Amino acid sequence: MARRKAREPGRSDRKKGKVRENRGGRPAASSRKRDTARRRHAEELIVVGVGASAGGLEAISELLSALPADTGMAFVFVQHLAPKHESVLPILLKANTRMPVVQVTHGVKVEPDHLYVIPPDRQMELADGHLTLSPRPAGRAQYMPIDYFFRSLARAAGSRAVGIVLSGTASDGALGLREIKAAGGIVLAQTPESAHYGGMPHAAIATGIVDLVLSPRDMGSELLRISRHPAYRAATAPAPETPPDEPAADDAELRRIYAMLRSAKGVDFSLYKPPTIRRRIHRRMALHKIDKIEQYTLYLRENPVEVESLYHDILIQVTHFFREPEALEALASKVFRKMGESRRGDGPVRIWIPGCATGEEAYSVAIVLLESLGDETTNISIQVFGTDISDAAIEFARSGVYPESIAEHVSAERLRRFFTRSDGNYRVTKLVRDLCIFARQDLTRDPPFSRLDLIVCRNVLIYLGTPLQKKLMTVFHYALRPDGVLLLGKAETVGPGMEFFSIMDKKHRLFQKRAREVPPAVIFPHDYALQRGSMQNRRTFPVERSAASILGQASQFLLEKYSPPGVVVDSNLQIVQFRGQTGPYLEPAPGHASLSLLKMAREGLLYGLRAALHSARKKGQPVRKEGLRVRYDGQQRSIALEVVPLGTGEQERHFLIIFREEASMGSSPRKSLDRAAPEETSAGVARLKQELAANRDYLQSMIQDLEAANEELQSANEEILSSNEELQSTNEELDTAKEELQSINEELNTVNEELHGRNEELSRANSDLMNLLNSVQIAIVMVSADLRIRRFTPTAEKLLNLIPADVGRPIGNIQPNLEGSDLQNLIQEVIDTMTVREHEVRDRSGHWYSMTVRPYKSARNQIDGAVLALYDVDASRRLERSAAHAGELARALADTVLEPVLVVSHDLRAQFANRAFYRRLDVAEADVVGRPLAELGEEWLRDRKLEDRTRKALLEGNERFVHQAGGLRVQGRGIAGHDGQRSVVLVLTEESEGSNTGA
Repeated sequence: MARRKAREPGRSDRKKGKVRENRGGRPAASSRKRDTARRRHAEELIVVGVGASAGGLEAISELLSALPADTGMAFVFVQHLAPKHESVLPILLKANTRMPVVQVTHGVKVEPDHLYVIPPDRQMELADGHLTLSPRPAGRAQYMPIDYFFRSLARAAGSRAVGIVLSGTASDGALGLREIKAAGGIVLAQTPESAHYGGMPHAAIATGIVDLVLSPRDMGSELLRISRHPAYRAATAPAPETPPDEPAADDAELRRIYAMLRSAKGVDFSLYKPPTIRRRIHRRMALHKIDKIEQYTLYLRENPVEVESLYHDILIQVTHFFREPEALEALASKVFRKMGESRRGDGPVRIWIPGCATGEEAYSVAIVLLESLGDETTNISIQVFGTDISDAAIEFARSGVYPESIAEHVSAERLRRFFTRSDGNYRVTKLVRDLCIFARQDLTRDPPFSRLDLIVCRNVLIYLGTPLQKKLMTVFHYALRPDGVLLLGKAETVGPGMEFFSIMDKKHRLFQKRAREVPPAVIFPHDYALQRGSMQNRRTFPVERSAASILGQASQFLLEKYSPPGVVVDSNLQIVQFRGQTGPYLEPAPGHASLSLLKMAREGLLYGLRAALHSARKKGQPVRKEGLRVRYDGQQRSIALEVVPLGTGEQERHFLIIFREEASMGSSPRKSLDRAAPEETSAGVARLKQELAANRDYLQSMIQDLEAANEELQSANEEILSSNEELQSTNEELDTAKEELQSINEELNTVNEELHGRNEELSRANSDLMNLLNSVQIAIVMVSADLRIRRFTPTAEKLLNLIPADVGRPIGNIQPNLEGSDLQNLIQEVIDTMTVREHEVRDRSGHWYSMTVRPYKSARNQIDGAVLALYDVDASRRLERSAAHAGELARALADTVLEPVLVVSHDLRAQFANRAFYRRLDVAEADVVGRPLAELGEEWLRDRKLEDRTRKALLEGNERFVHQAGGLRVQGRGIAGHDGQRSVVLVLTEESEGSNTGA
């Protein structure tokens, strides 16, 4: 009561309106402390999400058996369960862990050292330290509860999230692991060899982001080690509210790590936010069992592969189709529709998505654009540029193939219209793929695209420092058209670039380019070497860049001023670079724009150029052609050209074509021809013949090449025909295999039905067993081979001091309510010797029980524990004591009687006699008890009539008789014994006068 009163507000506080609040409506100090404690608890708790499907029960059991009960972590198990069957997972898992196993109910709070299990027909997510449930989504082709929970785990726990994928089919969990990894968490997968079904582990490993691939038993020890490693604690520690003013002690080591990454990958991460980089480094240190950052720096120098792994860890990005759909809808309504109305025939629509990761963002924007434009797409050209710094991500994006789990974010209509099924995956249709162009690009140093209508840069700026963000704002301003639009993520803003952009839609982060009289200076950060080499080749970086820059400018000026004009072409004779003034030799061809060298060559240059290129390609050596006549600006010029092959055998072949002018032919060709002398005319004819001969030689070589190519095509055709026959035979084999698979599928369906039936029988037998144990009024405890409690009856709870949470605990850890009982050693002895042990025990209140311990035999007749049963024998013990007491009382009464007394058994043997009888016969007790009456030596005991009367009394029960023999008077009466046998009591007295013989 005192505590309640202390918590209630006083009357004066009620009057003043200060109930648990201070000035400004802020919570009281005690409330703030509790909130701070809860927040700190939620920020420090490590939550381990475990996903599994078929074969996952055995894997999770092995994982739990390797974990102690006090890990300090919370475990959440998500498995694919039958929606219409009650799950017995919590009961099965209790046998493998000492942690409390809880089937999740809506809103349950996550506590450390607990195991939470998803219920059937539900999907689950973690939010604010609580597990919430929602109905299983309807109308979906794929049910992905593991991905759904992993994504919420990444959002709620961040770097304290641990994702584990165990045995199962399909690919559920792979996408969720990417989000956990992006949040800085740890991801593990079961080795496919140890899994009953390797589909889910294979899909997780194929993402390339799994930190450790282990067996379930090894995962337990590794989880404990990582969770208690100081570097992991540093990586998961909450970020300080205010950054420290002084530089961190590890800044020097960070700079060395930045230098190694720059040298190996050509990316300067010093421009990124340091806390993110530090968390990634601490995470890698925990995985490699390294305590100090200096040791990790040395490890990076000695292991270039780790540099690659750290690079990918820092760059890991998570995205999915149609992320933040409200922003895309705003983009469609406010940008794309206006674009369709105004852009018809006015050049292509150009969109740039920097940091596109694996391409989902670019394809989503392209699909939304196509849906917004509708029929207008036929009149508008579209170009969507997706760029990212990761080569692997760009290659993945170009393929356009995604797992079937994307159905969770893509509607059925969009899947049908913009995707095709291929080998269990979804592939973006060619219509959408042709609109998207993917290329590797480093925003910190590479030039941008230009004349863009839209830039979609979401969740990229949050990783960059403020100076780099400001520089990128100038880049985006330069790249956009005057009315261009910038779309950022919901956690981003233009910040220092507000002078360059105006707000178009604040809620959805849409900004429009702001017109400026003086465009901002575009600065591309470029303060390190452009070449990217291996760590072994480049350990240091140039320090004196200013001198090198001046020399480079001087070299560039000399090349532009005095070098001959020329072009560089690729193997397809497409011009990739112009050098100097090439106008006198090349000109754009009419029609569609083209950079083909042969189309741009001026009149008179083509035949010599073609022959030189052919000869240089064939010989691989520089070729020079002289005396070529080129018409330019109304005059003919005599030029020489040189074709130089570039590149090695491993690179794509390129050619450098250099033009050199020899002499001019005068002003007007026609006038020169009219004034020409006959000698000049004959020289011109000779020159024409020479050109004709050269053309003839060139045509002859082309014919030879054509014939050789024709022969190769014929041989290739024959190979194709033979391959076609092989493919036909392979097709027949596939048809046969398909029929076999169909028959196997039918067999699997049959086996599945049988398993369902057996499962129902097992459930029924389990229910019968539970009802039987609850109904039996006997204390029964079942113990496993390692002496852990499996089951017990309600009667055993009170007698042995058991509670439901004791299931799974060792029997030696409990304190039973029995005196002097060593249950652990007794049960171990029964298991070792395979014998039954029985003895009586007494509880502390004096109640007696008969304890029986039997070996527990499995269905295969193997000893797998023991069964302990306690039977209540207190009533029978009390009855025995009463009978013994009554017997002692009868003996005492008989010994106090002065007359001799003899008790005769059913077979006429002496059963008991008192002391007076022994004195009369002068014999000992051993000479009387158990002997026939005829052998006792007394005449009256051998009397035939007395024997007959005694037999009659034995038969008729309680009959009383009196018999006189030899001057003695014998009184007899039959009695019933406790064992059901009758006896006769004979009392001997002296004969008195007037007695009635035979009465």
